[in-house]
Amino acid sequence: MPREDFIAVDHFSFFYGAKQALFDIHMDIPERQVTALIGPSGCGKSTLLRNMNRMNDLIDGVRHAGDIRLNGSSLYDPKIEVISLRKRVGMVFQKYNPFAKTIYENVVFSLRVAGRNGRRELDEVVERSLRSAALWEEVKDRLHESAFGLSGGQQQRLCIARAIANQPEILLMDEPCAALDPTATLKIESLIRDLKEQFTIVIVTHNMEQATRCSDRTAFLYMGRLIEYGSTRQIFETPRQEETEAYISGRFS
Repeated sequence: MPREDFIAVDHFSFFYGAKQALFDIHMDIPERQVTALIGPSGCGKSTLLRNMNRMNDLIDGVRHAGDIRLNGSSLYDPKIEVISLRKRVGMVFQKYNPFAKTIYENVVFSLRVAGRNGRRELDEVVERSLRSAALWEEVKDRLHESAFGLSGGQQQRLCIARAIANQPEILLMDEPCAALDPTATLKIESLIRDLKEQFTIVIVTHNMEQATRCSDRTAFLYMGRLIEYGSTRQIFETPRQEETEAYISGRFS
């Protein structure tokens, strides 16, 4: 039975030095669903997302209050190694960023770093990951060519294949379609819907239509606060908060 609190954000606040970016965020994110974080620029969406794999730890002077738990375990537990955490939580960024390597070596990069170099295992991971990213049929005869020879949409799907090669539990996506054309965007959105069969997905998006097409649940953030959170249909059809209705109707952005 999928957990309704697979990712539990428990009264979480976050600070960049003296500046508070998130205020007492409290929400449960269900397993193997797509949860969209929406809101205007600077509202804290990406900050919250990047705390789910502790990427913000790389910034000097940050601190937090409250907790975030993944499948019941605090990701701030001192016994947790951040490297191990990031194997459990894959990340796809706004701008596609393949490495200056072949398509094959992009997919297996994290496995090689971990010392896993068996040809049979690597071959299986490459095919599985590229199939899951809906890219295998397009590149299966080009695996040893540069990733930079792919189109933008293909490069982003390659980055998704790289993120899921280690079979993480969670896939974080920070505006994954922002740099793509409409055709490539629709392919990524279709892929996201398919991937939720395997992964718990959290996506940041500015695109309201994308949130309605892709997500099961939607959280609206404004000025670092969680204003409303519920099923995507409820948020967009019958929002309970005036700020939510104003944002999704385009009265501010």
